[in-house]
Amino acid sequence: MQRALVTMILALLALSLPASASADVLRIFPNDKLTKKDTRQVTGRRVALKLPDCRVRVSDCNDRRLLNQLDGFDVDPRIEIRFDRPIDVTRVTPATLYLQKLSGGPRIAVNRLVWSPARNALYAQPVELLEESTRYRIVVTRALGGRRVGARFTTLTATAALRKMRTQLDDGSAYDRAGIAPDARGLDFVRPDGTRTVFAAPSVLTITRFNDVGVGPLMSEVVPNTAVLGAGQYAFGSFLSPSFLDGDRTIPNQPTRTGTPAVTGREEVGFTLIVPAGPKPADGFPVAVFGPGITRSKYDLFLAADENASRGIATAAIDPVGHAFGPRSEVEVTTLAGVKRFSGFGRGRDLDSDGIVTNQEGVQAPAQPHPKASVALRDGLRQTALDNMALIRAIGRGVDVDGDGATDLRRDRVGYYAQSLGGIYGTMLMATDQTVPNGLLNVPGGPILEIARLSPGFRDQVTEQLRDRKPPQLNGGREGFTESTPLFVDPPVTAPARGAVEIQDTGAMANWIDRSGSPETFAPLLRRRPAPGAGPKKIAYQVAFGDQTVANPTSATIVRNGLLDVTSLYRNDRTPTASTNPHGFLLDPRVT
Repeated sequence: MQRALVTMILALLALSLPASASADVLRIFPNDKLTKKDTRQVTGRRVALKLPDCRVRVSDCNDRRLLNQLDGFDVDPRIEIRFDRPIDVTRVTPATLYLQKLSGGPRIAVNRLVWSPARNALYAQPVELLEESTRYRIVVTRALGGRRVGARFTTLTATAALRKMRTQLDDGSAYDRAGIAPDARGLDFVRPDGTRTVFAAPSVLTITRFNDVGVGPLMSEVVPNTAVLGAGQYAFGSFLSPSFLDGDRTIPNQPTRTGTPAVTGREEVGFTLIVPAGPKPADGFPVAVFGPGITRSKYDLFLAADENASRGIATAAIDPVGHAFGPRSEVEVTTLAGVKRFSGFGRGRDLDSDGIVTNQEGVQAPAQPHPKASVALRDGLRQTALDNMALIRAIGRGVDVDGDGATDLRRDRVGYYAQSLGGIYGTMLMATDQTVPNGLLNVPGGPILEIARLSPGFRDQVTEQLRDRKPPQLNGGREGFTESTPLFVDPPVTAPARGAVEIQDTGAMANWIDRSGSPETFAPLLRRRPAPGAGPKKIAYQVAFGDQTVANPTSATIVRNGLLDVTSLYRNDRTPTASTNPHGFLLDPRVT
């Protein structure tokens, strides 16, 4: 009885103590203690997280297995500091909690604070993206934790895989492994029946797509065309590109020091091309490559190339991986002389075996609860960036569009510009391909999961993934879940919704898994920290104020991490179309 009374009194005294009066830090994450030595990796180590009960937490187990393939922690880590009791979150300042390179340098503050009363845990993220393959320390001072403590961790090697894929293009080994002979690495304008799919632009009346949506007949769709003035020829064709994707639309991880992504095959990738009218320069027309957005296709070129054509610039485009519906898709060109119909080279795949091919099915890994679900778009984006590199190298081999034996396109200094998703994989392309000196990236953002979470149009896709995890994680709220996740400038969250911290756990793992195929990772290479031997790119970055598709906070992530000095803001709120979503302002004639 007396012992029970003493225990109760001590408990009451503990409850009456002021928050963080003498709180001790129990553990800090990330921490290199959660890695193992691995000399095959650039960092010399590999993540070794303990697996949960895989019979119960199936999806968490799958994610940790993916993380345990990586050679370090996230470059935007979700820091977790466990205390033995509550703390006063207002005491978290740049002086009491910060990160710093082990080699020295300025302190890095944290923000996006979340306090979990249920766990006695503080969560935070650094105010800037960390450098890859670099060792850092986390420092908690006595003013916050009762005693000065810290942890050391190493960031993953994030951009090397795509750079190694590009190297395989440049040395020819990717083509050799894919079975693409040297004389088959250019652009092809002739179909197997001998039809040359190049048309004088003034003679073209309509362009019609016939989309392979899976079962049933092809679905027709007229291609809108504003690229009329200044256009000399409309051309359709294909080229062979090495593929690194496996059947699950993922690129298996390899050791970052001794390994390299493996070629798995090849794909015939379709393209569209608009050649200007007028006299051709001696070295051919200069070329720009256009990158279409999510659910869009190479046919958006006919909305995106009008200004280029009028200025004597040829423009080409391909479909992102998994786009333009299924492989039976066709395109029909009606001219004054007649009608020609030929393959549209749709890149979609029926991954879920439901008999339907959507306009973006195949760009991402299978959905939950598949073991690779959290890879998401990571590798489809890397492959799309590589396919654009292959297109640029095919142009560099010399292009005879009209079959007269003369080169019509300039071989070098190909520019790049893009819309939305095209700016996402375009950031990756431009950061790793030194043959592309300049570009315009319109309304991209990152990370991908954050785009989906914050977008009214994509949030339901996050709902589906949380619903289908094992066990499910839906906790109610907008579109079925409430994540209680603060934005970059928000005050701390101190009362997260029930189940929200677990959703944050899931999101942090997904972002970590996907970081090697996410644009913010590559943005610093464009100007702030160019790759060895490369100079800063000449680039412009555009954001649409109030964007409802790629929310401004996700665009700001890229801006902060390398493009602040080259960013412009489109103010749709000051136009007659202020009530509309400004995301498509570059291409949509309805948005002024």
